[in-house]
Amino acid sequence: MSTATTTPDAHEPAVQPATRDGCRPDGAVVLVTGASTGIGAAIARELAADGWAVAAGFRSDADGAARTVDAIEQAGGSALAIGGDVCDPAAMADVLAQAQERLGPVLGLVNNAGVRADGLAIQIDDDAWDRVLETNLSAAFKLTRSVLRPMMKARFGRVVNVASVVGPRANAGQANYAAAKAGLIGMTKTIGVEIARRNVTVNAVAPGFIETEMTADVPKEVLDAVPARRAGRPDEVAAAVRFLASDAASYVTATTLFVDGGMSA
Repeated sequence: MSTATTTPDAHEPAVQPATRDGCRPDGAVVLVTGASTGIGAAIARELAADGWAVAAGFRSDADGAARTVDAIEQAGGSALAIGGDVCDPAAMADVLAQAQERLGPVLGLVNNAGVRADGLAIQIDDDAWDRVLETNLSAAFKLTRSVLRPMMKARFGRVVNVASVVGPRANAGQANYAAAKAGLIGMTKTIGVEIARRNVTVNAVAPGFIETEMTADVPKEVLDAVPARRAGRPDEVAAAVRFLASDAASYVTATTLFVDGGMSA
């Protein structure tokens, strides 16, 4: 993997500025990280159904990303699977370059890739702390920074960060995960305010317990404590992301939409 450094504006949008009413330009591409399975795959399919060309990012699950792309193409959409570790800035610069060259201008970003390394605070070692913060927060910031200048030049952009209800709500055994997701919500607010006048929105969704591999070990009694009395589905999170990435949400920015069955109430 190349370790060459790149400038934040390494890719430039080959589009005219967005119309004054803030509509998405034709041919716009959204990069969805962690799009192989679960919430990421559902988001990729949902955004493709809304007319985005989708760059389905993945780190190691190439087969899963290929299934996501196949599902999009079979439904009449446009998609491409592109591999790269979100924690490697050079790899992400290459992902963005490939997406633009093969699909079009990257004017949408969904920071969905994430990891867990749970344990009580006295058990979390430095590696577990650093790995979760780097993947779930720092990588999201760096990738967002990389796409902002092209979005501002195009006067259109949509960034959606996949946070978690655990960010603002304590969950014992997840100090590192909670810190990363709380930071992601704070980052969303700040960047959203900074660039609101450029017709670039930055929002977050905060899922609760969603039926994915990451939550497969959640005990039934925990789910019974959710006001909705069930886990959510990936497509329910994807629907929220679709709205935030749509033209209909052009006046919604710097906010977090909770998709948690009432847990945050």
